[in-house]
Amino acid sequence: MIKSGTSFRKNRVICLPFSQKPYNDNINVAVTFRGLVDPIIKKHPELFPSEISNGYQMKDLYYSKKTLIIIRRIKISGISYTIRPSFVMPYLVGMVDDVEKPLFYRKFDIPFWALSYGFKRDPSYWYRIERSIGRNSLVGTTIKDPQDLPLHLVADEKHTWILGIKAYIAITVAKGCILGACIAKDAGEQSLTNAYSVYKEEAQCLNPDYTPETVNTDGWPATLKALKNIFPNIFLIACFLHIFIKIRDRSKKKFKDIYQQVATKLWDCYDAQNKASFSQRVRRLYEWAKNTSTPSVILEKIEKLKNTVASFSIAYDFPGAHRTSNMLDRLMQRMDRHLFSTQYFHGSLFSAQLSIRGWVLIQNFAPSNPFTIKKYNGLLSPAERLNKSRYHDNWLQNLLISASLAKLYRAPPQNPT
Repeated sequence: MIKSGTSFRKNRVICLPFSQKPYNDNINVAVTFRGLVDPIIKKHPELFPSEISNGYQMKDLYYSKKTLIIIRRIKISGISYTIRPSFVMPYLVGMVDDVEKPLFYRKFDIPFWALSYGFKRDPSYWYRIERSIGRNSLVGTTIKDPQDLPLHLVADEKHTWILGIKAYIAITVAKGCILGACIAKDAGEQSLTNAYSVYKEEAQCLNPDYTPETVNTDGWPATLKALKNIFPNIFLIACFLHIFIKIRDRSKKKFKDIYQQVATKLWDCYDAQNKASFSQRVRRLYEWAKNTSTPSVILEKIEKLKNTVASFSIAYDFPGAHRTSNMLDRLMQRMDRHLFSTQYFHGSLFSAQLSIRGWVLIQNFAPSNPFTIKKYNGLLSPAERLNKSRYHDNWLQNLLISASLAKLYRAPPQNPT
């Protein structure tokens, strides 16, 4: 992510799915290379600027000493764009086949020095590659079709540290993918508004009229205000799971017998089929707890649930809305392990932003375990399951192609016109 208000122009690198041999055989001759590009324009116009419908011109080409391949540029509506084949890494720092496995292992938080031991190169090489991935839009890279932008979100903050100073990662999750991860210096309303706004900016690059219907949160006041500041018409849904967790953590061992009864009745409330039934079951749970001398640490939480039942029951008005934060919690557990294994952040805020964003895109695109892949009929990753398709069978090439033009989000300039 680049800070708001910068004068950087849009990314002008178009990454296209090419195999190496056909690319090398056709790159030198403009006519034959056009024969490779035209079918891609027809099949995947979203990889190009919208002006591609007006046609394009071949411009120049140059030889990369780093990768020993030829790179060509084209002109679209008078603006030059670089065509980068998907088998080459951004900035031409290496070939995908040499980088794909080490980056896959970063999904499991293998440290950079260990990657250096197993795959050569300096640890800083792997460090820079992961952060370069974080320069792309999380939303635009992960979501192919603007119609797939989620109407129902889950949001929360993850505590972290930058050089020993506490900070917070504002996380936005939907459809099994992390779509927003921006670091806020504190948990105040303004800081969280700025952090969560990055998700809105990236989503509205795909659809300027986009606004979600609901968001599930844990009820932190600054979070609620921040989300309302960003999306004034959004409906806030309280997380039912947090009520259960607060009761469990305070009573599971100390009040074991009564806890089991309360937990059963609490989830019976959750299983209600409509708003009226849910509200009625919550009232009955409170009456039962009050009449059975339930310990105060449990009764207080049940009373809070009764008094704020509207913030929970509103989920029944929106089919598909999230009533708990389970989806986010599962992904946040991975982030927690990642941050702990790296001992959090040791550089600047900007470096930390790129780090966590690069890690997020690897999580979204790296293959899941074989049992999960089989369960979803061969769809390899969360991003593939969201889009129901892929650009390339190699997960890293699929990520790089999906990030073509950095999906129109702010990025440093690549090449002069």
